[in-house]
Amino acid sequence: MRHAVSVLGSTGSVGKQTLEVMQALGIKAAALSADTNIGLLEEQARKFKPAVAAVMNEKAAADLKLKLADTDTKVVSGLDGLIEAAAAEGSDTVVTAVSGSCGLMPTMEAIRAGKRIALANKETLVCAGELVMQAVREHDCELIPVDSEHSAIFQCLNGHSREVKKLLLTASGGPFRGKTREQLRTVTKEAALKHPNWTMGAKITIDSATLMNKGLEFIEAMHLFGVSPDQIQILVHPQSIVHSMVEFCDNAVIAQLGAADMRLPIQYALTYPERCPSIADELDIFECGSLTFERPDLNTFPCLGLAIKTAQKRGTACAVMNAANEEAVRLFLNDRIGFYQIYELLCFALEAVPNIEDPELEDIIEADKAAREIIKKQCIF
Repeated sequence: MRHAVSVLGSTGSVGKQTLEVMQALGIKAAALSADTNIGLLEEQARKFKPAVAAVMNEKAAADLKLKLADTDTKVVSGLDGLIEAAAAEGSDTVVTAVSGSCGLMPTMEAIRAGKRIALANKETLVCAGELVMQAVREHDCELIPVDSEHSAIFQCLNGHSREVKKLLLTASGGPFRGKTREQLRTVTKEAALKHPNWTMGAKITIDSATLMNKGLEFIEAMHLFGVSPDQIQILVHPQSIVHSMVEFCDNAVIAQLGAADMRLPIQYALTYPERCPSIADELDIFECGSLTFERPDLNTFPCLGLAIKTAQKRGTACAVMNAANEEAVRLFLNDRIGFYQIYELLCFALEAVPNIEDPELEDIIEADKAAREIIKKQCIF
């Protein structure tokens, strides 16, 4: 059981559910963080009394500092503040629930500080998976996945990673499962934001609509579990009951099932190797109905195929794709580009930014920056 936890991204969907779990388990908060939502962060800070509250936006941080002047919570800002929150003294676990590649540096700092990492920020491994996992080994750090699919695989493996034949990574299919490419050419962001099974932030919901989210999870699983791209198979499972499966060398397949409730994998990351009674929804097996599995449609959802192809390149290519995707999704959410222009911009960035096959951390940061600048230049109008 964890004693004190730093929650990076505490005002987001996963962050808020993490605090629910912590409250139920009686776990203290050592540090909390937000991007700009200081109204909610102030409420959380007064309730959980963390030693540190980090705000990425410096103006918002200054406002929060005034609001929390009557408390003992130290307010810090920017990426340096996020890193300070990740390495906060008194915490034994860091939940990285921030969105995007900004989670990379704080996670690396937390690893160096010997914290348990409850990883809900897939971009960290997408951008720098080999370097992150090397740091985990060097610092003898625990990295427990929070994404429901990776948590499912982690639970199915139960220490038997050497006998793995294949990881079966499930995907809900998002709001556009069964649609054709022609039907999606003029799709709106409002339609893309209506996920049938999960309540998530805007960025990850759009990624689920393009199936890029599953592509990012493909890359994350490759690094997290030390398998090759050929050992990962994606299954579209619209019921979101089977969260993922593992096929072992003897052809036995083990699956983890549960309700579509992120509080279950969050709690497991905090209590591992123990299990405790949970506030997560219980799965009523009699109400599940039929469970179906389909192959993904890579023609209608080309972002998924692009992510799998990019995973095979390794190097800085994944960081370029991720950064370009973050910028392209932002443009789509701001009504600046169409649905399939997300894919087109990713292809352009991958062609424009050279791939460094054996990168250092600085190379990854530079590749991320270059990809963002290229997308911005393409969309000045």
